[in-house]
Amino acid sequence: MTSPAAAQVNALLASYPDFPQPGILFRDLNPVFADSAAFRAIIDDIAGHFRGRFDAVAGIEARGFLLAAAIGYSADAAVLAVRKGGKLPGAVLAEEYELEYGTARLELEIGQLAPGSRVLVVDDVLATGGTIAATSRLIERAGYELAGIGVVLELGELAGRARLGDAGLHTIVAL
Repeated sequence: MTSPAAAQVNALLASYPDFPQPGILFRDLNPVFADSAAFRAIIDDIAGHFRGRFDAVAGIEARGFLLAAAIGYSADAAVLAVRKGGKLPGAVLAEEYELEYGTARLELEIGQLAPGSRVLVVDDVLATGGTIAATSRLIERAGYELAGIGVVLELGELAGRARLGDAGLHTIVAL
């Protein structure tokens, strides 16, 4: 049975062949986020799936911020921002991860939550898994417990799920 959120995502998801380069099929969630009923269904789905199991929500730059803020508000939970390298002031933890051509770095400000706090990681798309895996390592290195991972869209052909171990992944739509 398809959830209300999955039905909304499937109805509104836009696809762009050959973007940003030939051979790539880009899946655009912006039309989904622009529809208030669809956005509410997504937030309710993810927050409901993990209800009572997290104290904070970590959103990954940039669209993960939208999801984390709304889920945090819905669940009365703290919100953490996981940013691209060099964008956060103060003391940070950094985690490097591999891209198709090179590496990138994510950062998390330290000391924002009590040690052992349960943190739900959210992002819009799970593709190769590098960004979410790096974020999960940051959460654990900061002394927090990884409560699970919630994503709107999983691109199964890119096998990102395999990089996440037993982290408790919840996907609304898997393609």
